[in-house]
Amino acid sequence: MRPNANSPMDSAEFSRNPYPTLAALRRRGPVQRVRASEGRTTWIVTGWPEARAALADARLSKDTGRYFADRPSARNLAPAVSRTMLATDPPDHGRLRRLAMTAFTPAAVARIEPRIHEIAQQLARHMRARDASRPTGPDAAGPGCTDLVEEFAAPLPIAVISELLGVPEGDRTAVRHWSHDLFAAAAPDTVDRASHAISDYMTELIAQRRAAPGDDLLSALIAARDAQDRLTEPELVSLAVLLVVAGHETTTHLISNGMLVLLHDDALRARLRADATLLPAAVEEFLRHDSPVTTATFRYATVPFTLGGVRIAAGDVVLVSPGAANRDPARFAEPDAVRPGRATGHLAFGHGPHHCLGAPLARVEARIAFGVLLDRFPGMRPAGTLDDVTWRRTRLMRGPARLPVALGPDVGPAIPERRDSGR
Repeated sequence: MRPNANSPMDSAEFSRNPYPTLAALRRRGPVQRVRASEGRTTWIVTGWPEARAALADARLSKDTGRYFADRPSARNLAPAVSRTMLATDPPDHGRLRRLAMTAFTPAAVARIEPRIHEIAQQLARHMRARDASRPTGPDAAGPGCTDLVEEFAAPLPIAVISELLGVPEGDRTAVRHWSHDLFAAAAPDTVDRASHAISDYMTELIAQRRAAPGDDLLSALIAARDAQDRLTEPELVSLAVLLVVAGHETTTHLISNGMLVLLHDDALRARLRADATLLPAAVEEFLRHDSPVTTATFRYATVPFTLGGVRIAAGDVVLVSPGAANRDPARFAEPDAVRPGRATGHLAFGHGPHHCLGAPLARVEARIAFGVLLDRFPGMRPAGTLDDVTWRRTRLMRGPARLPVALGPDVGPAIPERRDSGR
């Protein structure tokens, strides 16, 4: 099968709206060969049953170290980034996952839910205060011109995962900046520099926590490394990097993508504001409709096998697209429509052994975020049209780089002030 002449995933149009391209590929067949960078080719999986099968197929390895061992590369990614838990196979993957998963069980997330709500309320207060302080007049943006990504959707998840890990508040902007660069469709040197910066930072933070342990996940992982020798030092650094990066990037986009839907659907916004019990179902539908992950991370075939009617050769790279699978009309009727309450089964969090560890946390953060925003800003409106939204340039992640909104009149319920508890 001949690959497409050009990669369909490298254009600005794909970043803005990948779904027409992904649908066209799926109509040709659920597994298609496409051209990647530097003249290479790769397989992309767009059908729901094929994507679900591939995500759980042990014949598709995630061990990037083994794959690139005899494939020279000019890249200079920090090992803590190139060799995360996402880039391992069993049994190492299971061992690393078990060490981290206790912090992300539904019960563990329920314990921190009040704090998540508190952070969301705090951010909403700050949004209103900044909006009210903006100058007015013919030459000013005026009250109501707020970037929802910068002021809410990004700060909430980074604050939550940073508190869990023990990342000091003053360091979170830098961590978020490095994380953003890791996923950017930028020059390789930019990505490589960011990988070393965040790796070096986590190495230093681990040294600080080892000297003065705290009541946080990072201190617990250090104890597992030092007392039980279940983590090597490189694994510890890598796991810390992965948790802080993966712990906020996708949730930021889940909140942004969901709010973009609500900003252009008055009826749905009114329903959710009137009945908060509908929020969990809405979160699942937002995950399906506009998955924060368009294309899952690297996999390659260790042996020849057949997937979706095509023959995959040993060594072939296979990219699974949750974004495409979640809009497969063979699985979801009218897949481009937003219908909270429809049968789930989406693949936004993956499937199989690499199913997203932080899924319970992301769901709770998103539910709280939508609830607070709908209650506090019932008159929120988009500051422009859908065509005015600027999207991040990355083939992996899917979300707005900026989301300008008008907050509207302050007619929502007052959010009570709370004294700082010393957190």
